[in-house]
Amino acid sequence: MNILITGGSGFIGTRLVENLLKDGHTIKIYDKIESKKYPEHTVIGDVRDRETLTEACKGVDVIYNLAAEHADNVTPLSLYDDVNVGGAENVVAAAEANGIDRIIFTSTVAIYGLDKNEPDESFEPDPFNEYGRSKLKAEKVFLRWQAGRADRTLIMLRPSAIFGETNRGNIYNLLKQVHSGKFIIIGKGNNKKSIGYVGNIAAFLAYLAENKSGLEIYNFADKPDMTSREMVDFIQKSLGREKKIPSAPYAIGLLGGYTFDLLSKLTGKKFPVSSIRIKKFAADTSINTDRLQNSGFTPPFTLQEGLKRTIVYEFLKK
Repeated sequence: MNILITGGSGFIGTRLVENLLKDGHTIKIYDKIESKKYPEHTVIGDVRDRETLTEACKGVDVIYNLAAEHADNVTPLSLYDDVNVGGAENVVAAAEANGIDRIIFTSTVAIYGLDKNEPDESFEPDPFNEYGRSKLKAEKVFLRWQAGRADRTLIMLRPSAIFGETNRGNIYNLLKQVHSGKFIIIGKGNNKKSIGYVGNIAAFLAYLAENKSGLEIYNFADKPDMTSREMVDFIQKSLGREKKIPSAPYAIGLLGGYTFDLLSKLTGKKFPVSSIRIKKFAADTSINTDRLQNSGFTPPFTLQEGLKRTIVYEFLKK
């Protein structure tokens, strides 16, 4: 098929393109920056530019919408709505203009909020940040599009925190801090974390190019979950260390996070520690993935294999 991927030059998009090309599809990457790995497939464009996006979608069978503002410290905050919500509206408009009836959209588990005791896809949303709020609004845009005609297919993924080689997100920051030898666990460390390896989510997204129809919504994470303490201990072991990581009370850790927030505001610099990252690390972010596990898809890697591959690539390779 002819497939367009908004945000295809990014972390997940690059791995997805690799899988789709192996499956024989024709790929067009629509992104603000040229893909380092697949420049020949790149069309430079912004998801906020409806006219350029609509033109790029000519002759396309499937749109993957991966483009998003997703970092914890995006400024100005209006970018979340401009890119995530406005981008969704433009993708829908481009699909309608070109007669495209299949959209695959990556949302987020942030729409559920924190400490929600393994929410499944039917859980009432309760976003805890602007990113989650904007993604929930984007979901509604796509749902209205899908409901507009019976033959339209919309598949929405709600990924947990995704990690992997070359990524510089929250899990990488955790790996880096543990590797530095200066890391302290905030809280007791018995909170469960749902996370996912990029090799698995990219494989699932590629699987969805030709599988499933109608409206499908999936939480995405690699199971079984690990607690914060189990994850940190696994990282230590993978780095060849035996020393137990110390812990600090949650209140002290959160105070430290607020201190870095203030420093960031005063200096204009972005730090790896912030109050929202402390809250996310200490929270239970486990999600239910029964629907994913019953989808017919088999992930190519275990969670531990994904962590190990990432640690070796980032910190242990010669």
